[in-house]
Amino acid sequence: MTVDPNPQSGWSGMGVGWAIASTLLAGILALGALGYLADRLIGTKDVFLPVGMVLGVAVAIYAVWLEYGRDGGRED
Repeated sequence: MTVDPNPQSGWSGMGVGWAIASTLLAGILALGALGYLADRLIGTKDVFLPVGMVLGVAVAIYAVWLEYGRDGGRED
C-alpha cells in the first residue's frame, strides 16, 4: 500500500477506494467468465455462472483483506 504524500488532502483515500472497487469487480468478472465458459463447454444453462460470480466475490474480498485489512492497515 502506498502512502499519500499529502495525508491532509480530501482525496487521499480515493486511490484506495478505486483499487478496492476494481478488485471486487475484477473478481466477479474473472470467475464469472470462467463459470460462463464452463456452462458453455459442459452444456448446462446458468449453473456455473452464478457459482463463479459468488466465488469471485469471495476471492476478491479475501484479496482486499490481504492487501488492506490485515494488521489494521498499519505498516511496521
